[in-house]
Amino acid sequence: MPALTVSELKSETNPTWCPGCGDFAVLQALSKAIVDLKLDTDNTLIVSGIGCSSNLPHFLRTYGFHSIHGRSLPVAQGAKLANPELTVVAAGGDGDGYGIGMGHFVHSVRRNVDLTYIVMDNQIYGLTTGQTSPTSETGHKTKSTPEGNIERPVNPISIALAAGATYVARGFSGDPNSLAELIKGAIQHKGFALVDVFSPCVTYNKNNTYAWFRENVTKVAHDPGDWDAAMIESRRWGAKNIPYGLFYRKEGTPTYEEQDVVLGRGVVPVKAKLGLAPEQVQEIVKGFY
Repeated sequence: MPALTVSELKSETNPTWCPGCGDFAVLQALSKAIVDLKLDTDNTLIVSGIGCSSNLPHFLRTYGFHSIHGRSLPVAQGAKLANPELTVVAAGGDGDGYGIGMGHFVHSVRRNVDLTYIVMDNQIYGLTTGQTSPTSETGHKTKSTPEGNIERPVNPISIALAAGATYVARGFSGDPNSLAELIKGAIQHKGFALVDVFSPCVTYNKNNTYAWFRENVTKVAHDPGDWDAAMIESRRWGAKNIPYGLFYRKEGTPTYEEQDVVLGRGVVPVKAKLGLAPEQVQEIVKGFY
């Protein structure tokens, strides 16, 4: 099919995010990555969970699947294993991915399925109007923690590294060009790729704003092939000391698909013949009614 422009990639459905939401920049960066890589949109799937950010598949002319809360990664993995020829991107938020979806996140990482996971991390539950999320900072006052959050935030970069991720990056909606390059690298990478994105919620998070991030983020400076340096860097957090960019990339680690007995032979399950008579297929289908 002919290559699309970013404007042609837009669907008829307009984004419903609040004006100024960081997710607009993520949508733009992903769109630019798809166009720059000349991906076949008929062979590209975007899977999401539940939340403001998880509306993203509706806004692009690719295949999309809007799944349930915290379950984007199981669906994305299932699609990739059923059809390894697909380019699969999972998208969601910090509450969706690092809360109810955390177990799926860790196991997806260790399996090294060849897909990209983009997390729009606004450090708040936006869709449900401003409760503390797994990445909210200690002391953050929200609707659910009016006296201040007493829990320590999870560190998705450190967790991904510890679980064995082969591509780990952090972007910022205030730097969309850099974000687009990180997403392009993630899609091109063979293996599980995490792109955690500081994507400010302008409506419910008045602490972690664009201005706050611009004051405090710094570019990653270490060699992305150095896992130990990446882990040390991932633990930096504080005034003018929050790194973003490519933390770690390791090429050549076998993917889940390459190691699976059937998929490793080049079999594409969705194209394989079932070996069943038509009446047997009908009986199976009836079981779903």
